[in-house]
Amino acid sequence: MVNNLYIVTPRGFCAGVEMAIKALTWMLKIYDEPVYCYHEIVHNDWIVEKFRNKNVVFIEDPKELPENSIVMLSAHGTAPKIENEFKNISMTSVNSVCPLVTKVHHEAKRFTKDGKKIIYVGHKNHDEALGALGVAPENMQLVESVDDINKINFHDESVALLAQTTLAMSEWEPILNKAQKEYKNIELPRKSDLCYATTNRQKALINISDKVDIVFVVGSSTSSNTNALVTTISNLGKEAHRIETLEDLKEINIKNKNVAITAGASAPEHIVNEISNFLNPNNLEFYTDTTEEEYFPLPKELRSNITSLSKLLKNMFPTNSKEAVNGISKDKSWSATEALSSL
Repeated sequence: MVNNLYIVTPRGFCAGVEMAIKALTWMLKIYDEPVYCYHEIVHNDWIVEKFRNKNVVFIEDPKELPENSIVMLSAHGTAPKIENEFKNISMTSVNSVCPLVTKVHHEAKRFTKDGKKIIYVGHKNHDEALGALGVAPENMQLVESVDDINKINFHDESVALLAQTTLAMSEWEPILNKAQKEYKNIELPRKSDLCYATTNRQKALINISDKVDIVFVVGSSTSSNTNALVTTISNLGKEAHRIETLEDLKEINIKNKNVAITAGASAPEHIVNEISNFLNPNNLEFYTDTTEEEYFPLPKELRSNITSLSKLLKNMFPTNSKEAVNGISKDKSWSATEALSSL
């Protein structure tokens, strides 16, 4: 039994994950199965398995897609060349990219058009980094550390700096400082590339950290923002653990400890609830650091397809007066958790 348990807000699904999960749920409901998905729709093992069990086929290359199939592109963003390949092969292609990732892609295009070399701070082989680097592959250089800045020689070029949206602030800031020192006129986006949700969850943990001995971060090993939360707390000298199931708690000494629990931006809430119930604290407190109200609408291709289908059904059944409970006009009030429960 733990002493005090703090359940931290914000936690769990961000607006981009909400949108992507709901979009793939819609795809399953309106198209013939199977639905193909390029990359994991979000980086959470439980969610991926949930969709896989509903006959979503996750693929890593356009060559794996049968002709005239239905395909969704994941929330992490897709290189333009790859997206075009999917469009040429598929019958229907829906891009569920997070708008914050799209912003980085637009910046890469703009800086390239302006003749700048781009330093991109991200994790090698991460889906988001692969997609971003594919926007201007001849013009972008990936860096993962401060030392990597020393390996680049852009001193005779105009330079810009972009970032993977899910980085920890502790990863981003040292590289930013080094790049600005090395390239005095380096250009940055008008607004930070770091995802609001990733940053908010990190700040919340920093602000609660003085009250706790241990922090549990719910999420999968493939989730960059989940790993960033663990890194954030570890850098403060606190004990931090990434947790996916109750099994992960067995070797951790929690007796009489003060514990905070949060979740990465792609982690479902029911796992948080299972863990908090298992911890059985003497005292339970819900700690709210900030509230989030961001909302991203469904992908435009999907909205268009659903609207066309709705019109067709209305013409086929003109006397039907039943109002849709979760139509796209009410998408904002329908959560990803509800979408997953409907499968």
